[in-house]
Amino acid sequence: MARKKCAERKIRMANIPTPHINAKEGDFADTVLMPGDPLRAKYIAETYLEDAKCVTDVRNMLGFTGTYHGRKISVMGAGMGMPSIGIYSHELFNFYNVDRIIRIGSAGSLSENVHVMDIVIAQGACTNSAWANQYKIPGTFAPIADYELLAKAVEVAKQQGTNTVVGNVLSSDPFYNDDTTANAAWIKMGVLCVEMEAAALYMEAARSKKKALAVLTISDEILTGKELNSSDRQTGFHKMMELALEL
Repeated sequence: MARKKCAERKIRMANIPTPHINAKEGDFADTVLMPGDPLRAKYIAETYLEDAKCVTDVRNMLGFTGTYHGRKISVMGAGMGMPSIGIYSHELFNFYNVDRIIRIGSAGSLSENVHVMDIVIAQGACTNSAWANQYKIPGTFAPIADYELLAKAVEVAKQQGTNTVVGNVLSSDPFYNDDTTANAAWIKMGVLCVEMEAAALYMEAARSKKKALAVLTISDEILTGKELNSSDRQTGFHKMMELALEL
């Protein structure tokens, strides 16, 4: 067992720093919060973490590590879309020995019962992406959250007095979809909202035998057209941030 762990560490060390992350071994905590926006990562670090230091800044995709209530925790931007979060989550899981990644981001509501500033916890992530093709699975893989993280998020939200909705989300490759009927098809299947990263994160976690969860704040309602401005999207999601920090 000790020999195996030593070999695994040598493999990790051979891969860091990466072309995308210039942190050193041990710079990241076991748990990493991942907003899409690196400026949101900076905001979280400056607002909530003690003794926060920047551990990676390649291409301005900022990552920080500090402590929250005495516990070491990291926060790093993931960019937009599945290819971007796929790169960062793969490297964090496999090269930096991160155990848990919690995506915190925005989503567009697809349900008449889910409104702006509501928090959705993604139990599963449907997708129109071909991300799973690389695994050569003889069927359809269902990307789901880690149950322990999911259950803890629900419990912490109750303790904080934060209302959440738990269910299926859609991780979409296109932001501007040429198929104008696509949303209606997902709505009839009860999908709560649409975002662009969770499915790839869940698949990377499954393949790496690690844990992942997506906690999402609704930034716009696709059915009504109601939406938040860009400033609110960057700094206005405090309930989501405070929920994720406790996981």
